[in-house]
Amino acid sequence: MLLAIDVGNTNMVIGIFKQLSLMTSWRISTDQDRTIDEYGILIRNLITSAGLDPGKIDGIAISCVIPSLVATLRVMADRYFHQLPLFVEPGIKTGMPILYENPQEVGADRIVNSVAAFTKYGGPVIVVDFGTATTFDAVSADGEYLGGVIAPGITISSDALFQRAAKLPRVEIKEPEKIIGKNTVESMQAGLYFGYRGLVDGILKEMKAVLGEKTVVVATGGLAGLFQKKSLMINALDKTLTLDGLRLLWERNAGLKVD
Repeated sequence: MLLAIDVGNTNMVIGIFKQLSLMTSWRISTDQDRTIDEYGILIRNLITSAGLDPGKIDGIAISCVIPSLVATLRVMADRYFHQLPLFVEPGIKTGMPILYENPQEVGADRIVNSVAAFTKYGGPVIVVDFGTATTFDAVSADGEYLGGVIAPGITISSDALFQRAAKLPRVEIKEPEKIIGKNTVESMQAGLYFGYRGLVDGILKEMKAVLGEKTVVVATGGLAGLFQKKSLMINALDKTLTLDGLRLLWERNAGLKVD
């Protein structure tokens, strides 16, 4: 079985693959203060709780955007699973030319998403990942990573309102029933939701004007479902896109499929 781990700034998504099938997955908080043993015990317990045997993990693939956690997870993989993990980093085989001015600047999760999206949906394709930041990544019809757009995530925008405006409360991020709020909370929710939906569709419209109207737009990430259902530009919601990309990169670099 393959253990796939996507480490984001806010959340960590963990999945277990058996051959091509994602058996189960979990989303936990990313904590830079957790020790090697805490991560090892937590992940082993999650696997056991799903009725799976941690001893049958025969491969580990990791994408991580937090440099300080790379060493922690590398040692954890060896200590608790007796495996040398594959990290998505410069030098691995992606099968995708990276046309960024400095390819090392591209986040590991963005490469993983782009590889998965092109493999699953063809090109041209745009991936919108609703994470701590919302990223828009463009892949050409020939499977080249062209670059993208980075915008503040909606949670960052919500937190900024709460922190910088003394009278504004922290609110739940949700689709409001109406655009015109009748109280402060409703007004903030309307501004956050409709404003952010407009930002997403506006950026996608500009990107599709460059890539072509037949470009497929795929959404992933924690809040993707909230916006995909009402977006005028998003074609598909793919909650497992990043984990699927990690499996693909494992196979391309290890030269084998997971059992």
